[in-house]
Amino acid sequence: MIGGGLAGPEAALQAARAGCDVTLYEMRPHRSTEAHQTSDFAELVCSNSLKSESENTAPWLLKQEMRAAGCVLLAEADACAVPAGHALAVDRVEFSRRVAERIANEPNITVVREEVTTLQENDPETLTVLATGPLTSPALTAELQRLTGADHLSFYDSIAPVVDATTINMDRVYFAARWDKGSADYINCPFTREEYDTFYNALVAAHEVEAHAWERLDYFEGCLPIEEIARRGKDTLRFGCMKPVGLRDPRTGQTPYAVVQLRCENLRADSYNLVGFQNHLKFADQAHVLRLIPGLENATFLRYGQIHRNTYINSPTLLTETLQLRAHPSILIAGQLSGVEGYTESIAGGMLAGRFAATLACGEQPTPAPRLSAHGSLVHYITHAEAKRFQPANVTFDLLPPLEEDLRRQIRDKKERHRLQCERGLQAWQHWLANRSSVRTPVHGGTLLPA
Repeated sequence: MIGGGLAGPEAALQAARAGCDVTLYEMRPHRSTEAHQTSDFAELVCSNSLKSESENTAPWLLKQEMRAAGCVLLAEADACAVPAGHALAVDRVEFSRRVAERIANEPNITVVREEVTTLQENDPETLTVLATGPLTSPALTAELQRLTGADHLSFYDSIAPVVDATTINMDRVYFAARWDKGSADYINCPFTREEYDTFYNALVAAHEVEAHAWERLDYFEGCLPIEEIARRGKDTLRFGCMKPVGLRDPRTGQTPYAVVQLRCENLRADSYNLVGFQNHLKFADQAHVLRLIPGLENATFLRYGQIHRNTYINSPTLLTETLQLRAHPSILIAGQLSGVEGYTESIAGGMLAGRFAATLACGEQPTPAPRLSAHGSLVHYITHAEAKRFQPANVTFDLLPPLEEDLRRQIRDKKERHRLQCERGLQAWQHWLANRSSVRTPVHGGTLLPA
């Protein structure tokens, strides 16, 4: 297993639990990346959220499937959750610590701290799971390009700012969850129209970090910098990350003109991240613009927003539904490198890759995840999307097969449709798990190694 982010450790733990001997490679701390700050396993570099826990949503379905399959990293996330309304958010440091402990306590896993730069594609006794994520090193990227013979696509992903909780002016903010769903764990910074206008004008006038000549700022639509969104129209932020709908101020009984939400970063609740506020502005400009947010006038920012490179393969042309490279089936690709977007989706991809690799180590061909499930639908998308327009995807109901036409005509309520899709997906997933429950002893010692 190559990569110590989210997908790699999950894949390693899954294969090790199935009886395989696993070597887990991670290049940090000897070589770091543009976004990581530590050499810890499962470091969360952007948000600390693993998405909605609201029943019968697409992220909930994916996580319910992961829990049913014994996903290790999700279990650790549940164990160190911090208040976040109806979302699952974790204490970053505690989460990484717990994942590292699970790896250290697994006798079938050996950790090697060095950079892998070559891949061996024709050794039938060697299985490789490549889970190096969006910041795959240039040398390994070049090696992967050599193997695939295809051009890589790349876009730029973003990191949201984090504020010191003790520097928030609590007299100007209030706690609430949108539509009162879940507990009121988000700090909401309400804007009047005049305050929003001042903030907007400062934002669009702020100076961006200059791109290098070799950089192509091809942003992912699902994670645009706030200044990029703002340029699309004065009200775009008010219909996006600053949407006030469902966030009535309990002190006034009124809905603000716009709102910035702050989400707790850790169990101590001593820091909060600005939800959806990833940006590509110079730090001095960020300090000025962000302190125009009501309640953050004197804020201390523990981290400013940043942009980092994100690399992924053109999976529709390269990958099978068991995450194997078509031309080199002993190499599996997992996590964001495969074209899934998001922490939860990356862990899910690692879980599948680890299970598929363990099956291959037994001398058997793995069975793809069922199409009706969230896992199967996510993999189906990355392996069957239009190659020329392929972009990474989060799990959504759009990826799942729709209900039969007669049911769609009978059931007009979208929530009920989603409930039935979730019910159908969980049944298919449970059936798949039951048919794959007995894993034999791996052949060739079951060692999963890069060349």
